[in-house]
Amino acid sequence: LPFCRKICYAVGGAPYHMTGNAIGFFLQIFLLDVVQMETSFASLILFLGRVWDAFTDPLVGFLVSKSRRTRLGKLMPWIILSMPVGVISYFLLWFTPSDSMSQMSNFFWYLLTYCIFQTCMTCYHVPYSALTMFLGADQRDRDSATAYRMGMEMLGTLAGATIQGQIVGVYHRQTASICSDMNVTLQNSTTLFMEHLHTTRQAYKMAAGVLGGLYLLCCLVLFLGVKEHTGNPLKLQGRRKVPLSVGLKAVVRHVPYLRLTSGFLFSSLAFQLTQGNFALFCTHVAGLGGDFQHLVLVLLVSAALSIPVWQWVLGKLGKKATLLLGLTV
Repeated sequence: LPFCRKICYAVGGAPYHMTGNAIGFFLQIFLLDVVQMETSFASLILFLGRVWDAFTDPLVGFLVSKSRRTRLGKLMPWIILSMPVGVISYFLLWFTPSDSMSQMSNFFWYLLTYCIFQTCMTCYHVPYSALTMFLGADQRDRDSATAYRMGMEMLGTLAGATIQGQIVGVYHRQTASICSDMNVTLQNSTTLFMEHLHTTRQAYKMAAGVLGGLYLLCCLVLFLGVKEHTGNPLKLQGRRKVPLSVGLKAVVRHVPYLRLTSGFLFSSLAFQLTQGNFALFCTHVAGLGGDFQHLVLVLLVSAALSIPVWQWVLGKLGKKATLLLGLTV
């Protein structure tokens, strides 16, 4: 594979992690502090959105595998057609409807928008992940392209949280300052709060527009720079196609895989709970709402810089010991 094609393929992986981390860190505090939604409704939106995402992943994977090959390929139409709706729904997710809307109307607005975005992102990322097998017949080329993709996904993770945080962070600092200032009258404080609330809403829309534009740009780079291989990767490698039912039985009966998947599931749940509540804790408990975006940047940069360290530990201790050490820490 040419180097340029590997880079174009890697760029296509950025939108999923870029938007996912922005939502993970900021959506909950956006619903509670900016939209002024009740806590039960905000929690229900996040929960049902995750449930819907878990439901659509295998469904979209099945539909992609059954779709017909077109002039653009079998996977690329899913990526391209889901992109416009995904960009629009991502922007609407950070759009605040009229203040005259009821709590229930706001709940259904954000729940519907969140589910639509999750569906579009699934229709984008599932075929994109499978696209690795259609880049060419050489396993080394595919491994190299995967390495480039992982690097770009890390950059997307940093970019999503950094861009969103730097744009909206300054307004969260001003809002926190107004709420904690006891030297102004209640009337003036309320007026200032509403003014800054309006400005904060505009900042969230600006951040959504920037990330949505990057989503669009990355998708275009992927579409224009990557050509889907027309052959069957299983035939190219001399492998036979396994029916879905047979494959599922083999996976369910493989105990080591189930243990590994369970560990990944629970660690992911812990990370998502921490990620979603980190902004609320920093803003309303630790009094660090104005510096939250910097804390997120430090966390993500530290995680990126620790990758070579864990790679070295992996070479010394092995995969299983390194996994247990990481989970323990």
